[in-house]
Amino acid sequence: MQRSLFAFTSCALTILFSAAASAQPTAAQPDWSAVIAAMGRTGTLQPDGIMKFSFPRSDLNVTLDGVRLKPSFALGTWIAFKKLNSRDAMVMGDLVLTEPEVPAVMSRLEQSGWVMETALHNHLLGESPHVVYMHIHNDGDARQIATAIHGALALTGTPITAVNNPPAPVPFELDTASIK
Repeated sequence: MQRSLFAFTSCALTILFSAAASAQPTAAQPDWSAVIAAMGRTGTLQPDGIMKFSFPRSDLNVTLDGVRLKPSFALGTWIAFKKLNSRDAMVMGDLVLTEPEVPAVMSRLEQSGWVMETALHNHLLGESPHVVYMHIHNDGDARQIATAIHGALALTGTPITAVNNPPAPVPFELDTASIK
C-alpha cells in the first residue's frame, strides 16, 4: 500500500511539474522602441514578431517603355528586423537607389561597420532613370544597425521622415486582361 501511494504521489508530482513547466507564459513581444527611434518612423510589426520598415521611393519619377512606375510596383525600399535577444537583431533589406546614390550609401554603410551589402543588381531593364537594388544584411546591436541604415538613407532622396497618418496600402494595379 505504501509503495502504491509513493508511486501515485511520484506520478502526480511529475505530471504537476510538467504541466507547470509547459504553462510558462510565452515571450512578450520584442521591444522595438530603440529601433523605431533610430529609423525615424514607425514600422509594421509582422505576426511573427519581425519589425518591417517600408520606404516607397515616391520621390522618383521612373518610366519604363513610356509607362510611369508606381512606388508600390518596383520602387519600395524595405528593412526587416528579427530580434535575437534583448539588444541584438538580424536585419535584411533591399534599398532602392539611383545610380548616383550608390557610392555614398555604400561608403556610409561600410564606414558604420554595422551593415553589409550582399548584392547590388537590377530588377528592371530599360527604366529611366536607372535604379539599382542594394541588398543588405547583418546581425548585432539593433539600434546601431538602424542608425547606420537611417544615416545611409538620409544621403538619398528616399522619403525617410515619419508619416503621422500613413496612407492606406496602395493596391497593386495591373490590368492582366490587357497583357497578352
